[in-house]
Amino acid sequence: MIQHACLGLLWASTTFTVAGETAYTDGRPIATLRMEAQDQGVVLRHGDGPNECDTLGAREALIFQENGVYHLFYDGAGPTGWLACLAVSTDLKSWEKRGPILDYGKPGEGDSATAASPWVIHDGREWHMFYVASPNASPPPDRVPTFPYLTMKARSQSLAGPWIKQPEVVPFRTKPGTYYADTASPGHIVKRDDEYLMFFSASMKRTLGIARTKDLNGPWAIDPQPIVSPEEQIENSSLYFEPANKTWFLFTNHIGLDRNEYTDAVWVYWSQDLNTWDARNKAVVLDGKNCTWSKKCIGMPSVIPVGKRLAIFYDAPGGDSTSHMGRDIGLAWLDLPLTPPKQ
Repeated sequence: MIQHACLGLLWASTTFTVAGETAYTDGRPIATLRMEAQDQGVVLRHGDGPNECDTLGAREALIFQENGVYHLFYDGAGPTGWLACLAVSTDLKSWEKRGPILDYGKPGEGDSATAASPWVIHDGREWHMFYVASPNASPPPDRVPTFPYLTMKARSQSLAGPWIKQPEVVPFRTKPGTYYADTASPGHIVKRDDEYLMFFSASMKRTLGIARTKDLNGPWAIDPQPIVSPEEQIENSSLYFEPANKTWFLFTNHIGLDRNEYTDAVWVYWSQDLNTWDARNKAVVLDGKNCTWSKKCIGMPSVIPVGKRLAIFYDAPGGDSTSHMGRDIGLAWLDLPLTPPKQ
């Protein structure tokens, strides 16, 4: 979800440029290729959601479709904290905000401080939601969710809800001594044969792992190694399969470094095998070079095909800000079919 890097350590290091590309003084890998999206700009602004649900910001956009209606879930930052909110549209232009779809858990429960960033999948009978939960948050007024980030479950007959929490279902949890020791928060889910694969966020350092199950109401088994090295410093996942070349494209958020750590770009990785990913096969999709309104900080991507283009939703604070607060939702586009850029 929100691996809130800028709440962590301050770094004396900064970014620099080598052969025209951004590099980092701590040596984290860079992406030298570009699959450049065309940015449309802001499509959903924070501040006017029902009952002040997004008065302090809107971020972590997740886009899904049901019966011709686009459902955009996003984290609304309100006076009591961060909750998953819903906006709907039939054209991706005009949005109706409907407010929170989840509420906080009781004191002591895993989602007592936040219930946000929902990833969903339909099993042919009902919708299953896996959302980011935490019992901790920073002090008011921001109330930014803090570690641990947990995965909790809900279900519904429709994307619009009502969503019924399932606290008895524990998909997976953080585990000391593993690459998911501090964070095990949900990500994109795909079904392959009789098995579901979830590309979840893990830290620290940040990376993606695969969790597997055959029962969406049961536990998930986590692969012992992440899909790429934690040195890649990525979080969150949104997948698109390109039939033209039988390639999976995994869109994710890169964590950059310039005194503080923050999300500085959308990256994409590609593979023809969901189980095997090569960190060399990656490119920058959206950053300060091609985003029209946010020149330093670009938040989590979520993608969906729309006609002959792929829509990429993301959040950002605008200008040179790297703040978690005051963010809006943007939209960028890639033409289909997708083709990996040449090395």
